Amino acid sequence: MKVFAGLLLLVLTQQHLINRTLFGSMSSPELPAFLLITEGWLFITLIFLLVISLAVDFFLLTRFIIRRARKTLSPPPHSPGRRQAMMVLAGAIPAAYGVHEAIALPDVKNMEAPLPRLPEELNGIRIAHLTDLHASPLLRSDYIARVVERVNALEPDLILFTGDIVDGLPDKRDIDVAPLKNLRSRYGVFSCVGNHEYYSDHAGWMKIFPDLGIKMLMNNHVVLNINGKELVIAGTTDIAARRYNLPGPDPRRALEGAPEDALRLMLDHRPGNVNENVPHGVDLQLSGHTHGGHILGMTKLVGRFNDGYVYG
Repeated sequence: MKVFAGLLLLVLTQQHLINRTLFGSMSSPELPAFLLITEGWLFITLIFLLVISLAVDFFLLTRFIIRRARKTLSPPPHSPGRRQAMMVLAGAIPAAYGVHEAIALPDVKNMEAPLPRLPEELNGIRIAHLTDLHASPLLRSDYIARVVERVNALEPDLILFTGDIVDGLPDKRDIDVAPLKNLRSRYGVFSCVGNHEYYSDHAGWMKIFPDLGIKMLMNNHVVLNINGKELVIAGTTDIAARRYNLPGPDPRRALEGAPEDALRLMLDHRPGNVNENVPHGVDLQLSGHTHGGHILGMTKLVGRFNDGYVYG
């Protein structure tokens, strides 16, 4: 039993290596959805168990030191087996909830953006912002179709993506992103790229996205005329581009030639780039990438890699 448990732990800790080596890639292994869900649940349970084990060991050590100092040593109230079972449950239950939330249809969150330079003609414009859809063997065409249905029900004026639309190569995922062609908005659908577009054959996807009606903005911009006022929508590339000898994010180039007096929206996958974008007259930046920090209590750590930005 111990040998089996040890082998299981070894396999779980090497999940990403195994997926990358045997099943295509780390982020998009070509496996059935139920296997990916099980794999994810076990891996997250393991992470929770690590944290819980450290906390329990610290507590037991502290209690031992205090009791020894007071000379009141006594046997622990619970058997090790019972304690271990409780620890497994304490890890497995929140892990299951986390996996459920990860694959559930995203909720609609309504936010107002009070912008000092917002002209009255553009006041009330409705933008549907989508990010990090990660179409994959886990989140397939039926999931994307439901997202599209929910977005269209909002009757947005603009639909803006901020990258990581896909995980996987075009010949594997083109069917899964096909429902995006049904997105409807008054003034169009625009997107910047995220790091995962580069991991998944960037050149191939840049041919497919326009066919789906998505205008890709990669260090460039468009100018829309809405109610007689100009609106600039710019987008950058991602720093992952440099690994593939492609242009990295360049906000100066993205906004070169844009009208100075027009409202400027920037699509940038990484929120931490806001400090580089603001000096170029950006009024509002939309981003993704952080996934809200993933784990409650870990947002401070995640924020350190994004200049404090995690969600919102």
